[in-house]
Amino acid sequence: MTTTKRELRKIYLAKRAALGAAELKEKSLRVAERFFDAFDLEKIDYLHSFLPIARFNELDTRLILHRVWFGHSHIETLVPRVDFERGELENLKFTPVTELVENAWMIHEPSHDETVESAKLDLVLVPLLCFDLEGFRVGYGKGFYDKLLANCRADCVKVGLSGFPPVEKIADVDEYDIRMDFVVTPDELYRFD
Repeated sequence: MTTTKRELRKIYLAKRAALGAAELKEKSLRVAERFFDAFDLEKIDYLHSFLPIARFNELDTRLILHRVWFGHSHIETLVPRVDFERGELENLKFTPVTELVENAWMIHEPSHDETVESAKLDLVLVPLLCFDLEGFRVGYGKGFYDKLLANCRADCVKVGLSGFPPVEKIADVDEYDIRMDFVVTPDELYRFD
């Protein structure tokens, strides 16, 4: 069955809102474990990850970032900051001592201006509400991550993180939608070639 992004956004925002704190924590832990089981990070120099937006019940990527910091110290970790003027995301350096501030949308971002260009990214952890069996995702509808991924190298690994299994097909995928290489869920790793 195919469904539009708008319909899926509504369904999955509600599913996320219904998750209790313990269930969200469990899903986040299982996704983090599966991520480290699936990916060899030795050849990764720059890893970009979204920071979880608490009010949207997003998976807690800090579980992954902390393990990267203490187990793969050669990796430079980056998180997004919205450049509202250009309508794009910047990649800001993120370490255990980075101070975070809230932006206009109540999203945490580093307070400094140390950026890295998207062309340097080796792996991007991408937020999503849901995804389909072809590797396309539904986000919040602003296109920030599609723009970011369009500026990455062709060999940059795009990894979606989802608390739920895939839907069959997103009906209204368009030319700007970028397919994930992988999606990690609590129960499975999906690969898209």
